[in-house]
Amino acid sequence: MPLAMNKDVFITCAVTGSGATQDRSPHVPRSPKQIADNAIEAAKAGAAVVHCHVRDPETGKPSRRLDLYREVTDRIRDADVDVVLNLTAGMGGDIVFGHTEAPFPVNTAGTDMAGATERMAHIAECLPEICTLDCGTMNFAEADYVMTNTPGMLRAMGGMMTVLGVKPEIEAFDTGHLWFAKELVREGTLARPALVQLCMGVPWGAPNDLNTFMAMVNAVPDDWCWSAFSLGRDQMPYVAAAVLAGGNVRVGLEDNLWLGKGQLATNAQLVERAATIIENMGGRVIGPQEARKKLGLMKRAPKGAAE
Repeated sequence: MPLAMNKDVFITCAVTGSGATQDRSPHVPRSPKQIADNAIEAAKAGAAVVHCHVRDPETGKPSRRLDLYREVTDRIRDADVDVVLNLTAGMGGDIVFGHTEAPFPVNTAGTDMAGATERMAHIAECLPEICTLDCGTMNFAEADYVMTNTPGMLRAMGGMMTVLGVKPEIEAFDTGHLWFAKELVREGTLARPALVQLCMGVPWGAPNDLNTFMAMVNAVPDDWCWSAFSLGRDQMPYVAAAVLAGGNVRVGLEDNLWLGKGQLATNAQLVERAATIIENMGGRVIGPQEARKKLGLMKRAPKGAAE
């Protein structure tokens, strides 16, 4: 297929994620202030969108606490920089099974299963412009852990996002996730045109190769907007690949801790590197206002606050 390079690219910075990276780099933010400060610095470096999880401020472990999301949201909205706020809605679907010969009862230390309303509570409270919808169940690298997102759960959560007026960012970790996302749009659970994040190289989803990547790209409907990322050392090559294939890009410490060999990165440095790649390819990095126009977003204040 001929190249259809995207000339007007928005960068998403995935600030901290929920992986066990908190002790692998001093730059991975833990507290709400650290997460918000990283998001603000990323916006100043050129990110139009910041994608935020929250962590326990003491341990750095992933959390679903509403007060932490509230503080992160308020700090970002009170800052002197504009940025599109994207909160995860992927937490609350974790099952860690027992031994392979006795999978039940599940491991309660690692299992965190919640209902749709509970998983969406911080979205309803904080009203970000975007929130994520992980469009399928998936095995990750851990032996007995499953990220669980049933069709019924996704329909319920997607419907809540639509009612709240928060745009879902469909997280597609494999080809079947895109297939189901198109069904959610076809049946009216999600509005058209949709927004998709192609998540490449996450074990054991879509493998990190260009043939699979282009199969994913070619499966995205023409009127949808999409972005893509890959992990670790492939984060920056996928900036170039996504732009060449017509998409937008995601970087950040959720997916990669390194700027170069032996050099731990900050979120702002990763955004700056991505912006340099885009501009050296002849593209233009667009800001939050243009990203909102591209995605059909309207900047919103928290429920009950003045617009």
